[in-house]
Amino acid sequence: MSRPRLLFNAFTMNTVTHVSYGSWTREDSRQTEFHTLDPWLELVGVLERGKIDAIFFADVIGLYDDYRGGWDTHVTEGLQIPNHDPSTIASALAAATTDLGIVVTSSVLQDHPFSFARKISTLDHLSGGRIGWNIVTSALENSARNYGLDNREEHDRRYDWAEEYAEVVYKLWEGSWEDDALVQDRAKSIHADPNKIHKIHHRGERYSVEGPHLSAPSPQRTPVIFQAGSSARGRRFSGRHAEGIFISAASAGGAKKVIDDTRRLAVEAGRSASDIKFFQGLSFVVGSTEAEARAKAADLDESFSVEGLLAHRSGGIGIDFGGWPLDTPIADLAGKVQGTQSSIEALINAAEVGTEVTIADFVKQKQDTTRLVGTPEQIADALETWQDAGVDGVNIQYLTTPGTYVDFVDQVIPVLQERGLAQREYAPGALRGKLFGRSNRVESSHPAARWRGAFAASPPVSA
Repeated sequence: MSRPRLLFNAFTMNTVTHVSYGSWTREDSRQTEFHTLDPWLELVGVLERGKIDAIFFADVIGLYDDYRGGWDTHVTEGLQIPNHDPSTIASALAAATTDLGIVVTSSVLQDHPFSFARKISTLDHLSGGRIGWNIVTSALENSARNYGLDNREEHDRRYDWAEEYAEVVYKLWEGSWEDDALVQDRAKSIHADPNKIHKIHHRGERYSVEGPHLSAPSPQRTPVIFQAGSSARGRRFSGRHAEGIFISAASAGGAKKVIDDTRRLAVEAGRSASDIKFFQGLSFVVGSTEAEARAKAADLDESFSVEGLLAHRSGGIGIDFGGWPLDTPIADLAGKVQGTQSSIEALINAAEVGTEVTIADFVKQKQDTTRLVGTPEQIADALETWQDAGVDGVNIQYLTTPGTYVDFVDQVIPVLQERGLAQREYAPGALRGKLFGRSNRVESSHPAARWRGAFAASPPVSA
């Protein structure tokens, strides 16, 4: 039986250290040039040559500031500081590419939904419909304080916030303009029909937005929705909203648990299980022989920073690992977490029954379980194992950039293409159509779709 093709995103960030700790010190990586355009143009050229589906920009809006009592380690490691706005670089990359999807991360905390909806519509227009949005709720305490809050919201309340935020932007994208509102009739001197443009009059717990949306409908209207929450509350949110979900399971078995549960929740929310694509985060070390690949991995390990990894995990999870022995059981900490709960749950789910998972296993997870080392054929075999667990695609995490992507495109992609696991050409249409092989618009079962035509009975904008 033939397998469906896998989807591939280049997982990156407009910063020095994303999730490859210490590799910025290597001469064969362009990470320190992140603030210039040239390395990004080089990267997207490589990605389109390999028919990679999208470039996926992570982002943060605050410091990972709770390791060894402060944020010094984050600064010395270049751990997501400094970092630059991914939505700004997206427009430049859209102009330099023709088919590559561009997914940007934006938190519900950082941008008012009215201005965010306008920004995304603009990017979707400029890219010809190739924009995705990774919804995040900002687990960092410093992020909350940067945007006027005294403290970070409790974990589940952040998702309640995201629910209303999503509702506002869906109303603007899907309901404010009818499909034929933009007339552009020169002869009659009618640019748009006011009777087909509607205010949304949203009134909610956090937002009051009158509308209408200031942007005309873009090719997708609503961008492809990505989400990365794998906690119990995060999975409920994902099951309702996400079209692509980024997971970071420590094993294929752990991935299957998260995927099966989230698909079940999607069905409960009235959607189809096939409405969501799951992307596992993996990195790759490729060699013409296994020995060559392992030698390359050993060389990369010379620059690997355990301090950088633990500082990152401390900030994301909300516990200072600098103050705990590395043999501390993860289960002892699970109830203390208000940050990114999914990281702890992923390790616990991946463990064998009766096995005690410790803080040290975070390091092992990074070095061993999500890094595939071998020949292109061996890596293709491993990817089939992940696919058997329900994974639809991979977020390729660089070890060096652009080197990781060059190796994957030039060595692994041809093998995957021979197996039918990677596309040889891009499909036509917008990003959603390319990923799902169907309409460029959200499915009728998606919560955004309920707002299509919902305001058509409203008075015209001039009233």
